[in-house]
Amino acid sequence: MIQLSTFNNDHFSRGAPKWKEVLWWLCRSLCFSPWFPIPSLIKVAVLRLFGAKVGEGVVIRSRVNITFPWNLEIGDHVWLGDEVMILSLDSVKIGNNVCISQRAFLCTGSHDFRKESFDLIAKPISIEDGCWICAQAFIGPGSIVPAETMIKAGERYSRTDNG
Repeated sequence: MIQLSTFNNDHFSRGAPKWKEVLWWLCRSLCFSPWFPIPSLIKVAVLRLFGAKVGEGVVIRSRVNITFPWNLEIGDHVWLGDEVMILSLDSVKIGNNVCISQRAFLCTGSHDFRKESFDLIAKPISIEDGCWICAQAFIGPGSIVPAETMIKAGERYSRTDNG
C-alpha cells in the first residue's frame, strides 16, 4: 500500500539551480500562458535562453506548458498545438517535421506504485522525424515514437522500441 508520508525524491535532479527554475516559471507565465497570442519567435527565443535546443521554423501555439526547457530538444519545422503539455523531468527529443496537436501530453515522469514510498520514475521520450501526435494523445515515460508514425487522437502510447 502506498504511504505518501514516506515519499522522498531527493535523488531526483531537476537539472538546473532553483533560481533558474523560478525564473523559468515566471517567463513561462508571461510568454506561454496568457490568453492572447505571443509570437512563436519570442517563445522560441525564451526556450533557447533557458537551454532548450530549438530548430528553425518551430510554431508554438497558446498555453503550451513545458516543465524544464533545459531538457527539451526540438527539431526543425515542428508544430506544438494549443495546450500541449511537456512534462520534461527527463529529456524530450522531438525530431524534424513533427506535429504535436492540441492537448497532447508528453510525460517523462511517473511513480512506482508497488513501493510504499511511491518512488519517482523519470525516463526520456524520443519522437522521431515526420510524426503526428494527434490531439489529446498521451506519450508515456521511456517512449520512442518511430519516424513517420501517427498516434491517434486520445491514444495512450508507451512503446520503448522501434518495432
